[in-house]
Amino acid sequence: MNSRLFTQKLSWKNFLDFRRCKGNVSLAYNSYESTLPLGHPEETNSPIIIMHGLLGSKTNWTSLAKVIHMKTKRQVITIDARNHGESPHTKSISYNEMAEDIMDLMDSLMINQATLVGHSMGGRTMMTLALTEPQVVDQLVVVDISPIDTSPVMGDLSRIIEGLQHIRLPEKLSRLAAKKEVDKQLMEIVTSDMLRQFLMTNLVEDNGTFKWRVNLRTIAKDFLNIVNFPKFESRFEGETLFIGGSRSDYIRRDHHESIRRLFPRCEFTYVDGAGHWVHSEKPKEFLDELLQFLTRERS
Repeated sequence: MNSRLFTQKLSWKNFLDFRRCKGNVSLAYNSYESTLPLGHPEETNSPIIIMHGLLGSKTNWTSLAKVIHMKTKRQVITIDARNHGESPHTKSISYNEMAEDIMDLMDSLMINQATLVGHSMGGRTMMTLALTEPQVVDQLVVVDISPIDTSPVMGDLSRIIEGLQHIRLPEKLSRLAAKKEVDKQLMEIVTSDMLRQFLMTNLVEDNGTFKWRVNLRTIAKDFLNIVNFPKFESRFEGETLFIGGSRSDYIRRDHHESIRRLFPRCEFTYVDGAGHWVHSEKPKEFLDELLQFLTRERS
C-alpha cells in the first residue's frame, strides 16, 4: 500500500497559517496515511493521534508510527506538544491547554473522532481530552502514566530540567563535537546513557550556535501543572488500554480500582522487562499489545 508522509518543513509551514483557530497553538505534526480515495473501505476507521512525553517530540514515534499505519491501514498522526519539537513556544503549559490544542488540530483536519495514544505527559493529555470531550475519542491508549498519582522519579525530572538550563551550550563547533561537549556536562546530572541521548535529541543548531528546542523556561515554571493531574468528576466510557512497564512504578497495581472510576472500561497490561520508556525499550512487545487492542473485534 502506498503511503504519504507529510514531513517537509515547507509543507508544515503551509499548514501552519491555515490551522490558526480558537487562540490556541498550531501543532506541528507528521501524518502517515494511505493514498486510497476518501471513503475507501480500508480507510473508514478513525485516525490514530500519538503524543510524546515530557521533553520528547514526534520523531520519537517515527518508526513505530509507520508500523502502526501499515498494520492497521489507518492514518497515524504524530504531534509535537506546545513547547516541544517544532511546535510554538508559549508562556504556559497545562493538560487542559494541550488537550485544547489537540481539539483544534482535529477540527482543522476535519477529524470528528480519533483513537488517542499518549506516553507519560502525552498520556495525561489524552486522558484529559477523553474526560472533557469524550465524543471525539474512539479509543484511548495510555502508555506508562496514571491519572491517580505520580512516580517519585518525576522529582528527578525537575532537577534535570533545572540542570539543562545551566548547560553551557557550545558555539562554532561541529554537531558531533557539540554533542560530545554537552554529553560531558550532562554526565554530572544524568548517569543514564540512554536518558542523556534522549535529552540531546532536543539539541539543535541555529546559525552556528546550539540551543534547546524545548521551552525549558515555561516547562520549569509550570512543572507542577505536569506533575499534578487535574481533578475530574466526569468519566470516559470508551475502550481504554493502559500499557505499563513491569520495571516502572508509574502505573501502580493498587491504583487500578481508582483509575477505573475515571475509565470504567479500561484494561491493564505490563510489558516484561520494560521501564518507563516502554515503546523504545521493548518496541516489539509494546507493538504486540497495542496492535492487539487496536485491531480486535469491537464489542
